[in-house]
Amino acid sequence: MTEATAVPTGGGPDPVEHAQGRRPAVIGNDSTIEIPVHLLFREDGPDVVSPRPRRAAAGPAGDTGAGSVAGRKQQLRKPVRLAVTDRPAPTGDPRLTERSAPSVPGAIAVLGGAAALAGLLRLIWLTGLVPDTLATAVGREPYPYQGVGLGAEVALTLLTALTLFAFLGLGRGRTGQVLVLSRFGHYRGTVRRTGLLWTSPLLQRRPVDVRLRHWRSEPVSAADAEGTALRVAVLVVWRVADTAKAVHAVADHEGYLSEQLEAAVARVVAQLPADAAFGGDAPTLRDTDAVGEALTRLLRASVLPVGIEVFSAQPVRIDYAPEVAGAVQRRRTAAVDALHRAAVLTSVVDEVADAVDRLTARGLVELDAAGRNTLVKDLTIAFYSARV
Repeated sequence: MTEATAVPTGGGPDPVEHAQGRRPAVIGNDSTIEIPVHLLFREDGPDVVSPRPRRAAAGPAGDTGAGSVAGRKQQLRKPVRLAVTDRPAPTGDPRLTERSAPSVPGAIAVLGGAAALAGLLRLIWLTGLVPDTLATAVGREPYPYQGVGLGAEVALTLLTALTLFAFLGLGRGRTGQVLVLSRFGHYRGTVRRTGLLWTSPLLQRRPVDVRLRHWRSEPVSAADAEGTALRVAVLVVWRVADTAKAVHAVADHEGYLSEQLEAAVARVVAQLPADAAFGGDAPTLRDTDAVGEALTRLLRASVLPVGIEVFSAQPVRIDYAPEVAGAVQRRRTAAVDALHRAAVLTSVVDEVADAVDRLTARGLVELDAAGRNTLVKDLTIAFYSARV
């Protein structure tokens, strides 16, 4: 087979190389960069670059064939569901459930207290207990004091107690806040009335916020499936559904919610890695929908026995811990660089294969195995140098 060699622009072949029986370079470059060319072909082997089918043409959106396949894979990918088992929830006193407590509109209590106070003052005046100087000051003739009988003492005591009972039981109910009543630690009921109201002053009143609340937690320490330390911040949307359980079934329902959230985050985060390998489509913690669904399910089941209803527990930030962030960043940078080099090298190999196939198919050159290897090597170096 005859060899066809391309002469570099600017002169003929080197006479020294002809004299030594070596073939001149097909493409002469003044300087090249170091690439792993030895991985692409062998000097003593058969043809290295075998004909490959050309890439699929770009679609309507400008994606290549590979990109379209990746897009179809992404569309066919099923939603991730974390396999987190639900543990039995703790049970409390079944008799401890919210019920309405007796209350009276505040206007009725004010009228009753005013009437009792007026009767008390009238009785004090009639019994002559008002000092003469005070009666003279108000322009009234003082009644002579003739002593307080048993009936007057009983009436004074009752009217005084009624006045105090009426005014000391007054309170104010706010929208979004209820009053949990108890007596000596025993639950007596919940008042959801708003405005001026009256409840028994012998009962202890504790206000509880029942509005819809959102709480962004502090970064929670956890570890992913690979043992990498993470910091996870979660946004929780919740409210108190059963005030009796929230007050009496647990010492601090807000602290209980915080600790249960930390436990749920640790369980969910340990199911998946924080990041998948580049080019892979394995589920990771970046799938916030699946992570949020699992967190919500676990947290709702754990805090329901204490009267708290959780609507959503969504991770808003997942970061690497400071002690491993630097190492992870270097690893990610190296992986991105390797991915870029692999993509460039794949593109270069495709272009070299296409160029060699076209040259040989059109009969422009006739090469033996050694000449083909040399042509492939020089084309690869030239194309890779232009890309990098």
